[in-house]
Amino acid sequence: MSVNVSSEIAPLKKVLLHRPGPELENLTPSYLERLLFDDIPFLPIARREHDAFAAALREHGVQTLYLEDLMAEVLRAEPELKDRFIEDFIYEGGPTAINNVDELSELLQSIEDPAALVLKSMAGTLDTELKRAGKNPLSDMIQPKVRFILDPIPNLYFTRDPFAIIGRGVSINRMYSATRARETIYGRYIINHHPLFESVRQYYTPDIPFFIEGGDVMNLSPRTLIIGLSQRTSPEAVEVLSRKIFADPDSEIDTVIAVDIPDMRAYMHLDTVLTQVDRAKFLVHPGILDYFSMYRLERGARNSLKARYLEDDLETVLSGELGTRATLITTGGDDAIAAEREQWNDGSNCLCISPGLVVVYDRNVITNAILRENGVQTVEIPSSELSRGRGGPRCMSMPLERGSL
Repeated sequence: MSVNVSSEIAPLKKVLLHRPGPELENLTPSYLERLLFDDIPFLPIARREHDAFAAALREHGVQTLYLEDLMAEVLRAEPELKDRFIEDFIYEGGPTAINNVDELSELLQSIEDPAALVLKSMAGTLDTELKRAGKNPLSDMIQPKVRFILDPIPNLYFTRDPFAIIGRGVSINRMYSATRARETIYGRYIINHHPLFESVRQYYTPDIPFFIEGGDVMNLSPRTLIIGLSQRTSPEAVEVLSRKIFADPDSEIDTVIAVDIPDMRAYMHLDTVLTQVDRAKFLVHPGILDYFSMYRLERGARNSLKARYLEDDLETVLSGELGTRATLITTGGDDAIAAEREQWNDGSNCLCISPGLVVVYDRNVITNAILRENGVQTVEIPSSELSRGRGGPRCMSMPLERGSL
């Protein structure tokens, strides 16, 4: 498969998802903050809602691929990768995992079925599952009763963040939070070993020391990339990524617009406050408009970068890049309370299937009505449990291929 994503709105053809699994059932109150959750989703309902999301995509002609399936296919096709996958997973799991490397290796090596191994790596491992009696007597006495040697990875159903398709290339990201670092392992193995991704150019890899996440990366057009400078994406990462893209003779991108947003969890990524919903229409959280700072990066001499501050407002900048007047549709409209509530519930985080057709959470009734008033059709999906992870339809999807406009 030749990946190709040069737009946020061109007809979506293929998308990567992850169906929530046992990793959500391993969330406990004492681990919520560390694992970046505010509440514990109810897995059966979360799965039902995610299945409805996938079904809605398929009903509109989108092929849905699953992260867990692709990873299992890699291990099944190349069984010699199993040892290295397990080793990578343990060493990315942090000091507690590394301290129990032999016991973890024995447990994971004992799982013969690749699909079961992948799901187990996602679910996490408790100390009670390992043969480690007496190894850490002091820690065992003072640690909480529920103790993970290898944490679960509950954020996996937000497939947007670990890597991003940019044109015909990919950025395999370095995640901001240690608890999400292992998510990129799956992307790395799939992109390097799965035949669907053969010969895809890599613009960024997680060994680069600067943080960047896919929720901050937007393909505005074949020539323009927008990247958020957020809580989870650093200016240095944007510089490295821009240089790599500009150095690629096959890339059409000649402009990167960096958008600086406040460093806070409520606005963790650019796509939590801004998404494109039609050819020149954007959904934006009104509370952020006064806080945008924007910068244009272009190719300089000998692989250098030229950067300049943009004094214009968001609407003007977007209009200039698109070559037509952009319209900003505000989350919650003129209702300040609705804007705050529905932005928190991912009302600004839409997934565009084709121009003027977007997938949204059904709970954001005011914003959804405003979208329809502005000529944007909405495909509403249930969201009582999925939304507890603080991510919407765009967060839950990684487009692999879009058509042309």
